[in-house]
Amino acid sequence: MLLSDKYPFLTNYFTQAITSSQGKLSHSLLFYGNDFESQYTMSLEIARLLNCSGDKSDNCQCLNCKWVRENKHPAVYTISRVDNKPDDDKSKTVISVKQSEMIRNSLITSSEFHRVFIFCDKDEDGNILGLNQFNFPSATANSLLKSIEEPPEKVTFIFLTRDKDDLISTIVSRSQAFFMPTKTREEYNYEIIEPVLKNYWEINRADAFNVSEKLLKLSKDYPASDILVQLQNYILTVLKSNPKQQFLIDDLKMIEDIKREVSVGMKEDIIFDDLCLRLIH
Repeated sequence: MLLSDKYPFLTNYFTQAITSSQGKLSHSLLFYGNDFESQYTMSLEIARLLNCSGDKSDNCQCLNCKWVRENKHPAVYTISRVDNKPDDDKSKTVISVKQSEMIRNSLITSSEFHRVFIFCDKDEDGNILGLNQFNFPSATANSLLKSIEEPPEKVTFIFLTRDKDDLISTIVSRSQAFFMPTKTREEYNYEIIEPVLKNYWEINRADAFNVSEKLLKLSKDYPASDILVQLQNYILTVLKSNPKQQFLIDDLKMIEDIKREVSVGMKEDIIFDDLCLRLIH
């Protein structure tokens, strides 16, 4: 499916903002939602339109458009924990302050192109993921604030995330935010956790540690990260039938926080105890 078919309003909005004589594009954009691939594709399309030296049509074959389509444009940068890191930057889990310093230093000189910095996360397989305050820590974000607030001409920052609350408020307040809903049908697998946590909001508070022990037993056969993802999948499925249940949304965000604890090696018994005490009221 073409991006313009999935998101006709957004594609038309950005096309008009970039090509119209009366249009104006914010120097800092924020996309949020679960469809990170579409967020990234939209970011590249914005970069293509900003740098196009042809007629700005969908099939323009100018050199700039070709470069962007091949993700090889010299002024379009993907900034993640694995992309565009300085040689002396040994960090592996975060977008670092050294990366922000590299960006700031690069802006001292002018460019014939419109420079676009796309901030995101990536997994080990190169899949696009969203930013959060673990992989895009406040120290790094704060070091970029002046550049975001007062960038040189022809510079645009784009941030990709699941939820605006996953970024520090100073980034959000300086950016024009756009929600990109998931347009593809998703099947959510949660078979391993359903017997343990089905209708968890009805479980008695006194049983929270018993449930935690069951999850700990599951973790001997499945990674804790998979258990948490399946729990999120279960909540997403329930949420489709109960879209106004705010506590489900809050629980999703809480589990995302706990997933970060798993990623830094916190003990699983502590993680599951914490999870169950926060889930089961």
